[in-house]
Amino acid sequence: MLQIVPRMPSFDLRAAQAAVRAKPTTTALLWAATPGDKAPTMLSMTDLSVRLAGRLLIEPSSARITPGSRVGLVGRNGTGKSTLFKVIRGELAAESGRIELPPRWRLGSLAQEAPGGPESLIEVVLRADTERHVLLNEAESASDPHRIADIHTRLSDIDAHSAPSRAAAILSGLGFSHADHSRPCAEFSGGWRMRVALAATLFAAPDLLLLDEPTNYLDLEGTLWLEDHLVRYPHTMIVISHDRDLMEGSVDHILHLEQRQLTLYRGSYASFEEQRAAREVLNAKQVARQEAERARLQGFIDRFRAKASKARQAQSRVKMLERLTPLRALVREEVPEISFPAPQRLLSPPIIAADNVSVGYDPAKPVLNRVTLRVDNDDRIALLGANGNGKSTLVKLLAARLAPFSGAITRADRLSIAYFAQHQLDELNEDASAYDHVRRLMGDAPEAKIRARAGAMGFSGKAADTAARSLSGGEKARLLLGLATFAGPNMIILDEPTNHLDIDSRAALAEAINDFPGAVIMVSHDRYLIDACAERLWLVADQKVVNFDGDLDDYRRMVLSARGREPDTRTPDKPTPPKPARDKTDNRSGLKKRIAQWDAEIARITDIIAKIDAALALPDIFSRDPRKAAQLSKARANATDALVEAEEAWLEASAQYEAAG
Repeated sequence: MLQIVPRMPSFDLRAAQAAVRAKPTTTALLWAATPGDKAPTMLSMTDLSVRLAGRLLIEPSSARITPGSRVGLVGRNGTGKSTLFKVIRGELAAESGRIELPPRWRLGSLAQEAPGGPESLIEVVLRADTERHVLLNEAESASDPHRIADIHTRLSDIDAHSAPSRAAAILSGLGFSHADHSRPCAEFSGGWRMRVALAATLFAAPDLLLLDEPTNYLDLEGTLWLEDHLVRYPHTMIVISHDRDLMEGSVDHILHLEQRQLTLYRGSYASFEEQRAAREVLNAKQVARQEAERARLQGFIDRFRAKASKARQAQSRVKMLERLTPLRALVREEVPEISFPAPQRLLSPPIIAADNVSVGYDPAKPVLNRVTLRVDNDDRIALLGANGNGKSTLVKLLAARLAPFSGAITRADRLSIAYFAQHQLDELNEDASAYDHVRRLMGDAPEAKIRARAGAMGFSGKAADTAARSLSGGEKARLLLGLATFAGPNMIILDEPTNHLDIDSRAALAEAINDFPGAVIMVSHDRYLIDACAERLWLVADQKVVNFDGDLDDYRRMVLSARGREPDTRTPDKPTPPKPARDKTDNRSGLKKRIAQWDAEIARITDIIAKIDAALALPDIFSRDPRKAAQLSKARANATDALVEAEEAWLEASAQYEAAG
């Protein structure tokens, strides 16, 4: 979906902030009118507040994304990331605040409905470039020589003649064969049609690209290609994804939505995690410091309020205490643990052995031929290979859901296998709760034991009684994982287990896999999960199953080379060589001075805001002098922005001070 966003009003924020930093002797300077509206030059979210169905998802937050930035939008499931996309696209109104975009920026996002008509794949992708499509149609009917010349000049400027080859390259990168390009969309399944929609969005190359979980419809090979493509994307991009490696490899900023607040971090995902951890430590210290200050002021007030000689000082402390706005501690939400029950006993290896097996759905056209392999008790095996090459066929063979056409396959006596696949989410009873599903497996067990088992699967308290239809995709996946492994299997087969899990839940799944004493075979497009857990890689391709001699980096190079793309080998700019370290005592002394300066600046701006609030509190200000009231309101917004910057500078100086100590 592409749309043209009209020009939106703006004001000169830098001038306003400069006015705040100018240390005015009176607040009159701060009330001065700001310059006239200017066209915004970036995506700007100012004091944005979003509410959906009565639930506040985002409290007033601000963030500014410069052109060309590649931003990863992260946060736990249900925090409002997709809703924020709707607000940016103009599909949903914000409760307060504003979003500004540069004039004539084109927005592109994945269509909600996959294309499914008689048009060929290449036609659907080419039509996404609406300007090219309109110009080509006009060129066929235009009669004015000057207009015809203008059309062909513009077609040349937008490189229209190379469009078919560019569209074909994107389709191939997402896993379509050359023969597929001319086939009608209607012949493909829903998942493959969503890939066509993604190809069309990427081909249009909008000025602001919004992607919401784009890897959900891709295999590992398509994910590797997409990451490489996004690294090279020439315009501004915001992508929602729970794929840690995609975030690490393709973005240079992280926009974090947590506790209804938006916070923009510069750097990769790993850098974000480091900055977030440091921010939590500093915040905890700042909260403790403020609580100590509040206790000191309250103690003074309690001791001297009744004494006439100290009444004025006590009253001053009361006002100071009132101005001391309580800080909110940054609290990380706990991630429910994922665990797999251990098998009652280990079996004699190999637990599965296949010798020269042929398997598939039609004996005349086997999917896999001459498969010879073995699986032992503690194996951690990841299957590689593009969709359609037989990975699902192989796991069905191992799970005894498909019988071989020829060859021999042996399984250990009393082998128990748990099988998880995404399509099984639809098999849950929508009217039954997690408690109901567990109870069916535990028969007449006591109520306490049933609830304890549901709690071990991540459904304790009221969550255990919530109907499956009201669970999120991630919660359904957790429930299904718990049910599939309920009896303590010897081997677990996981077919795309991460599609509905957020980043923290994927880390919990990796820990569960590593703690499980039995064998695990996984099919996943999540490289983090494979890297963290897999010890062996099997490549399923050309009707064969072979050991892949290499790691995922080797496989990435092989995939990109096969899809006509040289892997991106650009390295980050080299950091500036550090200056010779000064004496640590001198350094800490300078930092302490900076902290004190920012403390004073924060107090000064806070005092300005208090004076503005006092002026705005006058009962007749808006009716008596509406122009001045508007100036005061704008001045307060400017002062608030300056206060945020001062607080961030204080945090940075405090972090350096702590590190120097």
